[in-house]
Amino acid sequence: MHISVMPAEVLELLAIRPAGIYVDATAGMGGHTALIAERLTSGLVIANDRDAESLEMARRNTAPYAERIRFHHGRFDSLAEAVQEAGFQRVDGLLADLGVSRYQLTEPERGFSFLADGPLDMRMDQTSGMTAADLVNYTAEKALADLIFQWGEERRARKVARAIVRARPIRSTLHLADVVLRAVPRTGRLHPATKTFMALRMAVNEEPGELDRLLRAGPELLAAGGRMVVISFMSIDDRKVKEKFRELGREGRAAILTKHPLQPSEQETFENPASRSAKLRALEMR
Repeated sequence: MHISVMPAEVLELLAIRPAGIYVDATAGMGGHTALIAERLTSGLVIANDRDAESLEMARRNTAPYAERIRFHHGRFDSLAEAVQEAGFQRVDGLLADLGVSRYQLTEPERGFSFLADGPLDMRMDQTSGMTAADLVNYTAEKALADLIFQWGEERRARKVARAIVRARPIRSTLHLADVVLRAVPRTGRLHPATKTFMALRMAVNEEPGELDRLLRAGPELLAAGGRMVVISFMSIDDRKVKEKFRELGREGRAAILTKHPLQPSEQETFENPASRSAKLRALEMR
C-alpha cells in the first residue's frame, strides 16, 4: 500500500486554490497527485514522473479525478514542456517528493533493494541508461570507491569497492549485498549494503544532477505568489534545497515559508516508518 508523506503539510503549504494549476514533479503512484486534484474544481494538476510503470499505476489510482490531471513521462528538465503542453506558461504550485516509491523498493525485478533477489537494474526510467550491474561490473575500483563514498556517505567505501571488484561478475541484488556484508560486517541496525545501494541508485539515475535541474527549472515555472514544496530524504539533497531557497530569498525573488525544515509527526512515523527521514521545505515566489 502506498502512503503519501506529510500530506497535511504539503496541502497547507501549497495553499491549493480550486482553479489553480499545479505540478506534481514526482507523481510516483499518484498519492499526492490525488490529494491535490481532489481539491480542484476548474484547476489542473500536471503529474510527472520518469518511471513509466509508476506513472501508469498513478493513472489508475487517480481515476476518479482524471479530468483534472494531465500525465507526463519525463525528467525534471522537461517540466516546462509538460506545462506548455497543458496550455500554460506558469503554475501556482510545484511539489517534488524526492523519495523512492514503495513500488520501486518492493518489486524485485526493479533491482532497487536487497529485500529479495533480483537483477541489478535500479533505473527509474527503464527505457534508457546504464544499469547498476554495468556500474559494479565495469567501473574502475577507485572510481567505484569515490562514488560510494561521495553519494552513499559510506566511510568504508574503499573496502566495499575492493570486495566488489574481487567478486566480479556481480550477478544480482542479493549477491551484491552479500559481498558488501562480507567486506564490512554489520555494526548497527543498518544493513552494511544500504549506503552502497543508495549510492548506486543515485549514480544510475543521475540524481544529484536531476535535483540541480529541478532547482533551476522549478522556480522559473512559478507565477508570482506560486509555491514550491520539496520533500527530501537525504542530508545531501536537503542541503541543496536549503541553499537554493536561501539564494532565491537573498535575491528578493522568493520568501522562504519554512525557517527550518518540517519533519513528520510522531504519529506519522509510527504509521508510516518510511517517512521518518523526510524533511520538507517550501517557498513562495514574489
